[in-house]
Amino acid sequence: MDSKTQNINGSSPHIHWTIALIPFAVLVALQIIVIREFGSDALDGASQTVLLISAGVAVAIAMLGYKVPWNSIDTAIGDNIKTVGSAILILFLIGAISGSWMMSGVVPTMIYYGMKIVSPSVFLFIACLICALVSLVTGSSWTTIATIGIALMGIGTAHGYSVGWTAGAIISGAYFGDKISPLSDTTVLASSVGEVPLFKHIRYMLITTVPSFTIALTIFLVASLCHTSGNGVQSAMFAEGLQSVFVISSWLLVVPLITAVLIALRLPATIVLFLSALVAGVFMLLFQPDIVMQVGKGNSFRGLMLTYYDSTTIDTGNETLTSLIQTRGMRGMLSTVFLIFCAAAFGGALTGTGMIQSITSALARGISGRRSLVSTTVATGLFSNMVTGDQYLSIVLTGNIYKKLYKEKGFEGRLLSRSTEDSATVTSVLVPWNTCGMTQSLVLHVPTLTYLPYCFFNIISPLMSIFIAMIGYKIFRQTPPADDTQKERMEK
Repeated sequence: MDSKTQNINGSSPHIHWTIALIPFAVLVALQIIVIREFGSDALDGASQTVLLISAGVAVAIAMLGYKVPWNSIDTAIGDNIKTVGSAILILFLIGAISGSWMMSGVVPTMIYYGMKIVSPSVFLFIACLICALVSLVTGSSWTTIATIGIALMGIGTAHGYSVGWTAGAIISGAYFGDKISPLSDTTVLASSVGEVPLFKHIRYMLITTVPSFTIALTIFLVASLCHTSGNGVQSAMFAEGLQSVFVISSWLLVVPLITAVLIALRLPATIVLFLSALVAGVFMLLFQPDIVMQVGKGNSFRGLMLTYYDSTTIDTGNETLTSLIQTRGMRGMLSTVFLIFCAAAFGGALTGTGMIQSITSALARGISGRRSLVSTTVATGLFSNMVTGDQYLSIVLTGNIYKKLYKEKGFEGRLLSRSTEDSATVTSVLVPWNTCGMTQSLVLHVPTLTYLPYCFFNIISPLMSIFIAMIGYKIFRQTPPADDTQKERMEK
């Protein structure tokens, strides 16, 4: 049989890694043009089109040049799309949460009290710390950002901080907590792929995660102390505007309290978000009846439903504040869902054609010791986030590619699980077409490329992982080297 075709057992054909890079190069080139031409509107359809074109390039190369049957590619695309089903449901629920928490007065109340409690001189530091604690308890960066994160964006705007800095602090804290929480699905997934007990995996991650977060917190503290553009007048105008539209009451904080209890009971994220949105709807009818009637044009039931699934706008008399409290509901998530499907199709096309395997195999051939092993693992995690568009796929893909290699080199599985989390988990939010990047950009109303430079924890983590590997701190072997020559090779 031709070497370019699949063998009898259905394994992928050998596509040289340079050829396998062509669809990725097409994606990057077209994405640059799209972002330049469409800006933040790229997610309305242009980026999705780019992903499908790039997937088409991969399919054309594989089918025409390597005789890969369409059924193999179609199956891989279908499998990829199946994996994002739960994420899409969570996305819709986050849309319902953002609408109901805002129109019920929960977020406005949190913003109102937050402006009075949190000092502008330490805001970024406190915002990052709060999100870290909430995410640690909830085990979910998405839930943290969609709830407390939205409120903190409002507080930051009132204090005169740029949206990039505020979003960067929120995301840094949320992903730190998510990364070391035993309740986090990505943490559990990474430890499982690396075949490492969960708490052993978490303890080992602290070696790279704590220094990364400490550096990020220090940067946010210094930036906060140097901040001078905020003013009390703007905060007072925000407070007055919120009070003129919403009923501000400490009783509304019962909604996040109930949500916290549901999380403490370790209910699935989907159930927690669904019940939280329902409770917020009840409080909206009790505390904000005028707003419900205004949204529903005289019909409270219609107003409640519109809050859940449609965009809402309430005029506060302050243009910035009015923009801040606008919501998109579940319908506002449709462009993101569109993008997720297209990203899954692209990732599936690369997997089904064997292109991802070819690229990662080429990377693996250059590995000689712990430094190159960890560096390549980290690079693969980032690369996977860019080509598959999903952090879960990236974690599984990275872990499976290097699992055997780590064992052959004599390193423990926890080095693999930590390197995977230090890259695949935290960098997902930095990729505009990744599910995490798309979601957080949409929820916080900040383009991915705007907040990216300020996500210090997410940027530092993969670099810290490589640095720790370079100095060899607490890098343990699973099996001792056979002789001094092998030991010397492993230390390179």
